[in-house]
Amino acid sequence: MSTNFNGTWNIISNDNFDPYMQALDIDFATRKIAAMLSPQKIIEQKGDSFNIKTRSTFRNYEVQFTVGEEFEENTKGLDNRGCKSLVTWDNNKLVCVQKGEKENRGWTHWIEGDKLYLELNCENQVCKQVYKKVSPV
Repeated sequence: MSTNFNGTWNIISNDNFDPYMQALDIDFATRKIAAMLSPQKIIEQKGDSFNIKTRSTFRNYEVQFTVGEEFEENTKGLDNRGCKSLVTWDNNKLVCVQKGEKENRGWTHWIEGDKLYLELNCENQVCKQVYKKVSPV
C-alpha cells in the first residue's frame, strides 16, 4: 500500500532555496520575490495518479502524473523549461527524475506524521522544504 499524500499543506521551512533557484538560472528579482512567499501544496492522489498544485500569491504551478509513466513536463511558472519526468516509488517516497537542460534535476516527496518533506535537486544544489498538513482534500 502506498503512502496517502492527499491534503493541503502549508510550508513551514525552506532551506537552501536561493542557491537552488540560482542553479535553475532564475533571475535575481524573481528569486527575491520567491524567497518571501509561503507556498501551499494541494495534493490529490488516486492510487498512483497525482495532481499536485503549488499555490502562492506570485505564481502557481500544477503537475499531473501517474507513477511509473514518463511524461513531458513544462515547468512554466518555475524556470520555464521542458523536460521528461519520471516519478517512481522508493518505499514510501515519491522520487522524480527530470531529464533536460539541467543535470541532476528532480525531487523527492515523503510524509512523516503530519509533515510533508520535499527535496528539490538541480546540479549540485539541494533545497529542503517542509510542509505541515492543514486539511484533507
